[in-house]
Amino acid sequence: MVFKCKMCDASLNIQEGDKITTCEYCGTTQTVPQINNERVANLYNRADHYRKNNEFDKALALYEEILNECPTDAEAYWSIILCQYGIEYVEEDGKRIPTINRMQVTSIFDDQNYKAALKYAQPEQSTVYQAEANAINEIQKGILAISNTEEPYDIFICYKETDERGRRTMDSVLATDIYDKLTDAGYKVFFARVTLDDKFGVAYEPYIFAALQSSKIMIAIGTKPEYFNAVWVRNEWSRYLGMIKKGAKKTLIPAYKDMDPYAMPEEFAHLQAINMGELGFHQDLLHGIRKILGVQNPAPKATGSNGAVSVDGLVQRAFIYLESEDWDFADECLEMVLNNNPRTAEAYLGKLLISLKIPRKESLGTAAVSFEEDANYQRVLRFGDESLKKFVQDALELVKENEYEAKYQETCKTARNTIYPAILLDCAKKFEEMGDYKDSQALAEECRKRAAGAEEKQKEDSYKFYCALMRESDSKKIEVALKYFEANTGYKDCADKAQECRRILNMYVVGAADQRIAQSNAKEDDGMEDAFTAFGEFMSWVFEDKK
Repeated sequence: MVFKCKMCDASLNIQEGDKITTCEYCGTTQTVPQINNERVANLYNRADHYRKNNEFDKALALYEEILNECPTDAEAYWSIILCQYGIEYVEEDGKRIPTINRMQVTSIFDDQNYKAALKYAQPEQSTVYQAEANAINEIQKGILAISNTEEPYDIFICYKETDERGRRTMDSVLATDIYDKLTDAGYKVFFARVTLDDKFGVAYEPYIFAALQSSKIMIAIGTKPEYFNAVWVRNEWSRYLGMIKKGAKKTLIPAYKDMDPYAMPEEFAHLQAINMGELGFHQDLLHGIRKILGVQNPAPKATGSNGAVSVDGLVQRAFIYLESEDWDFADECLEMVLNNNPRTAEAYLGKLLISLKIPRKESLGTAAVSFEEDANYQRVLRFGDESLKKFVQDALELVKENEYEAKYQETCKTARNTIYPAILLDCAKKFEEMGDYKDSQALAEECRKRAAGAEEKQKEDSYKFYCALMRESDSKKIEVALKYFEANTGYKDCADKAQECRRILNMYVVGAADQRIAQSNAKEDDGMEDAFTAFGEFMSWVFEDKK
């Protein structure tokens, strides 16, 4: 079986049993698939071909097919990671360096496929995986550092810029027209031709990743099926669909012209597409966008001067991450805000939401616990304006009320469903702690009365039970009754009952002694009778013999 290098595509010299190998052309040390049949080998070669050509979705499907046959194949798990993160190895200073083309929110160290790769890998393979993962993690951090400084976008335009001959496509012209219409309407739009115009010489992925994360709408433009499926176009819309599948509140709008809508990617089959060839499609598109975003003319987002970090923009980005429950990324954005301005009350509100795991500030009043002592809450009160202070204070009052109500309802339920004095007294204590909330004090008194009545009834029931027990013709049961009466001599006539139990037990002792004597005498009588019988039989034999 012939395998190609992951980096330079040269043929590898692999010996049977090798777990890792070094490419003699590019010098890269890499892991070796553990293959036991020709079919899996062919799947690997096809999948690796797609991955090296950045057709990550096609490659991913084949690696998953390999896992269906070989569920413990560490190399397949690692290859899936390379597809998920869009890893492309580029040559730099004579070395092959990984680059990320599909930035993920999840750290590679937390990825389940990475953990599976380490689980099933041989020691030498595991060393290689960990080294590559460390490199990818550092790249992730760099992308995140850049993307966190980017302003959030409302809309992302996905399209193919040039054709196979390097000429500008009709898709680019249509996208420019849409971009102009949307920006004129006040929307913040990511359009690569304009947005990345000043980014020559740097990696685009941090900016694309930031825009994909923040934008609420993507418009995927195409005039040919192959343009929709072009590697980098598909890379963008497939990632966006992936976010939607994971629960992100985003909308993808396919927009086509001069082609059969059924020729669009099958992943768009469930989406409402728009025909750019129809009269008035711009108005229809704007109408749909306004319905989704919920505003008619969004104000342009605040920007920093001289390229400086925009505090307002970072706060907005943090709250976007909060909505997706990306707590770590949101916290990093807020830390950057506070590094620039440590008196930003909105940033402390965001950190309060993170600590409570609440994705939207409007839901602060639903917190499961009181946050009155939380340092971030105290800082909101310290640095916030009157409107923000009132907002968090009202939310806290609602939380407290919900806490009291939940405690009140739970205690009522417990008190209703018990007859045990100890539990009733505990309920009374909880009601007392609620102060003047509803009828808590009246319920506390009722619980104490019920506890006293239940305790008296328990004593009476116990007394009757042991009285009945002492009348049983069983010394063991009478002994049990005696212990009870001796332990409760202050209750009713328990002292007299204890004395009576002792008398009955003494009678059992005397009776048992008389029975043993009678049995002993009976045995002696039986012995004498047996002796006389034996002597009579002997004498009969003697006289019979003389006759």
